[in-house]
Parts: sequence; C-alpha cells; structure tokens
Amino acid sequence: MYKIFAALFATLIISAILVPLIRKIAIKVRAIDKPNKRRINRKPMPTMGGLGIFLAFNFSNFFLLRAQFPQQQLFSLFLAECIIIVTGVIDDIYEIKPYQKVIGILLASLVVYYIAGVKMTSITIPFVGLIQLKWLSMPITLIWILAITNAINLLDGLDGLATGVSIIALTTSAVTGFFFLTVTSTFVPIMMLTLVAALIGFLPYNFHPASIFLGDTGALFIGFMISVFSLYGLKNATFISIIIPICILGVPITDTVYAILRRMLNKKPIFQPDKHHLHHRLIQMGLTHRQTVLVIYGIALIFSFISFLFPISNFWGTIFLVIALGFGIELFVEAIDLVGRHKQPLLNLIKRTVMKAATREDIPTDSKNNKKH
Repeated sequence: MYKIFAALFATLIISAILVPLIRKIAIKVRAIDKPNKRRINRKPMPTMGGLGIFLAFNFSNFFLLRAQFPQQQLFSLFLAECIIIVTGVIDDIYEIKPYQKVIGILLASLVVYYIAGVKMTSITIPFVGLIQLKWLSMPITLIWILAITNAINLLDGLDGLATGVSIIALTTSAVTGFFFLTVTSTFVPIMMLTLVAALIGFLPYNFHPASIFLGDTGALFIGFMISVFSLYGLKNATFISIIIPICILGVPITDTVYAILRRMLNKKPIFQPDKHHLHHRLIQMGLTHRQTVLVIYGIALIFSFISFLFPISNFWGTIFLVIALGFGIELFVEAIDLVGRHKQPLLNLIKRTVMKAATREDIPTDSKNNKKH
C-alpha cells in the first residue's frame, strides 16, 4: 500500500513540475484564452494546462503503478484519452466548433465501448426488475460519456473551479469504490486517486489568480475520465449505482441541466454560451472571484457527503433522500435566479401557501372582534 501512496505523491510532484513547461509551450503555440464579453478573465491567459495533468497521470499509470492495472484496460483507455487530448489541444489553439468537439468525444467513447469493453449492459429498476439493454447499451453509454464530459467542460468558467470540483468528485468516487464496492475492481479507485494527485499538482497554478487555464484539453480530459470511471460501476446498473455518481457530480450536472432548461425557455440554442451559469450568478450577486469558487467547492462537498448516505440507506430512505435533494436543489436554483428572473414556481407556490395560511389564521380573529362590537 505504501508504494501506491508514494506513487501518488510522485504524480503530484511530476504534475507540479510539468505545468510551467506546458505554460511555455501553450504561449509558443498560441494556445491563449483571450478576454471577451462572456469570459471572466481580463487578460490573455495560456490554456492547454490539461496536457500536464494527462502526462503526469499516464506517467504514473505506465511506470509507477502499472502492476495495479489490467494491461488491456490501461492501453485501451490510453488510446481513448489520446483522442480526447488531441481534440482539446486543437480546440485550445484553433477554437473548433461544438459539433467537432462532440465528434472527438464520440470517437473516444467508441474506443471505450468496443475496445475497453466499458459499457452499460443492464439496469435494475425498482418494482420492474432486471432489464437487459441490448441494442440500447451503446447509445446510452455514449450519451452518458458525452453528457458528463460536457458538464465538466461547462463548469470550467473560473480559476480553479473545475479542477477543485473534480478533485472532490473523484476523491468521493474513490472512497465509495473502496468502501461501498460501487466498482468491481480496486484498480478503478487507484486510477481515480492518481488523477486526483495530478489535479492537486496543477491546482496551485490554476487557483485565483491563475497563471494557466485547464483549457478544453483539461476540461474535456477530466470530464471524460470521470464519466468512464463511473461506468465501471454502471455495467449492471441499479437505482443506487446510478444515483451515487449523479449525486457526486451534483454541481456540474445541476448547472448543465438548468443551463439547457434556461435556453429552451428563452428559445435560444442549447449550445449558445451565456453568462448565467452558477458561477456567473454568484458573482453577479456580489461574491468575489475567489469567494464564488470556494462557495461552489462547499456545495460540491455537500453533494459528496449526501452521496455517502445512499449506500447505507434502505429503498425508502433512498427515495426520501432523492426527493429532499431535488427539493433543495430547486429552491437554491430559484433563489439565485439560475433559470432566469420570474421563473420561480416552487418559491411562488411556497409564498402562496404561506399567505393563504396566514389569511386563514386572521379570519377567526377578525370574526371574534366583530362579535364583540
């Protein structure tokens, strides 16, 4: 075990050493994020920081921890990762269109599905039973990978935000994998922690004020790896095994779902960028850049703590947790106007209910006063 911890520490150091070198390369190849109306940064910033994370992660996988991993899985995942990294690097330098990034993600997903053999094959639904996905296995697997990858990519809007939230999500996933057996092999949590170590080595350069951004190279890579890691626990999916990763990734998933809903309600294309994401709204409410990031870290930790409750809950306890979590998310989203102003159905319902209750309490009092007169 100590060899694993030593390898993880080495991964952190390697990542920290590589980042300044990647920064120089990014400047040289003009992988620069320039300020515009939608972006938060006020000066040009080198991107492509994810390349350092990728190199440190795979150096440890192939040279320090290779004995921990099935070789077929290691090489097939590496091939998929390379496709994602190439897609991200091209986007960081040339800014390709969204559909072109989707093509890159789908190609990498096909490698995961056919070569690595990581896929959803069945799902157990309460009161229904086991359902074999058969031909639905591939589209469901690809949609899962695409959705999670893009959710992390959309979250990457502030210094250190996607990096920190991913560290929290991956650490939580690794702990649940080790202690609650949501994955079938221990190599998956070890690989998760290796990526966590690489991210920690990168974070000091990426936290506000950042000297380098993840770029699409990093955001796509991290999102892709998180989606693939979660699939190892979803081969024979159950209600619990699906809920746990969704809860762990509560911040990026919530932000993405409500971004799509917001754009649909405003009759705008769902891929059209805007400045109404979670981090934008918190800044618009008066929080500083760093405060916003720390608040979202706190929200991510809350989701992580809640995710630990699912494996130890019975069926009805799980149902209660899901309803309570959904209720809490909706209240928070409406309170900060994440969907848009005047779109607060739940808050309005609560206000009307309280007003009606208050009115009913006043009626008997008024009646008694009238009788006295």
